[in-house]
Amino acid sequence: MKHFIEKYFSQLLLTAVLLILVIVLSCKTPYFFTWANCYNILDQTSIDIILALGMAFVISSGGIDLSIGSTMAFSGIVMAFAMKAGIPVWGSLAMGLPVGILVGACNGLLITGLNLSPLVITLGFMSIGRGMALILTKSSPIFGFPNTFKFLGSGHIGPINFPILLAAILVVISWVLLNMTKWGYYALALGGNDEAVRRAGVSVWQYRTSIYIFCGLLAAIAGMITIARLNSADPLAGWMVETDAIAAVVLGGASLNGGKGSIAGTVLACLVLGTLDNGLILLAIPSYYQKLLCGIVIILALVFTELRNRKESISVS
Repeated sequence: MKHFIEKYFSQLLLTAVLLILVIVLSCKTPYFFTWANCYNILDQTSIDIILALGMAFVISSGGIDLSIGSTMAFSGIVMAFAMKAGIPVWGSLAMGLPVGILVGACNGLLITGLNLSPLVITLGFMSIGRGMALILTKSSPIFGFPNTFKFLGSGHIGPINFPILLAAILVVISWVLLNMTKWGYYALALGGNDEAVRRAGVSVWQYRTSIYIFCGLLAAIAGMITIARLNSADPLAGWMVETDAIAAVVLGGASLNGGKGSIAGTVLACLVLGTLDNGLILLAIPSYYQKLLCGIVIILALVFTELRNRKESISVS
């Protein structure tokens, strides 16, 4: 039992926090614990989960990606221009989604090929992607897309919204990739000791680049859902989403130093943050207080998690 608690401490803690939030918010407002509101939380959190899944692999491998927000916006702009030019929805997706793959590939190749800092490289692509989105649109959103495209953001398959279903599928795929494949094993190994992985004959640049490609693709998928849901491609979409994604991954049990990560913990952290945001809105707390409170909660949780990770590292060594 002790080993189980130590191994899954972050997930158990997040589950307890989520339950406490649900109980407190249910007592504070009658509108919280309703099917419609719970469904709304899942729907709104689906994009955060998709973004955090990609970030989970990057952080587990010892990297960071600050470009996912601008990638999300830029890929959405490409899809929007394609549809406005009369290209079918499937063709527009085939043009927009590879933008995320391209950005991820550039991030990975520059970081591994030239041994450059992930922070600096992805920060650079964050500015490039956002700048391209603003230049192409002249800082104005693009409106009006076909109903078949809008289905991707607000359509239903049975009783479930498409974004929720897609996020659930990606969660399962990500869990399998991280826990049951060689690719996931090497992602964690790269974060633990990439030099040891290199000496073992593993192509570090291929694996690390593929991880950034995966993260970029998920960012593009999140951009697709966002513009389909809003029926608007905004060049400022995804502003600062990378901070929430990083917070969710670390809260979920990952270490910023790499070598450790959890898909289940990441999803739980996204649900905790989404529930907190939703509850503050229902309590009519002004947006600036929402940001302040959420920021304090995130910092305290990250400090606690990181201190615990360091303590575990010391005890192991």
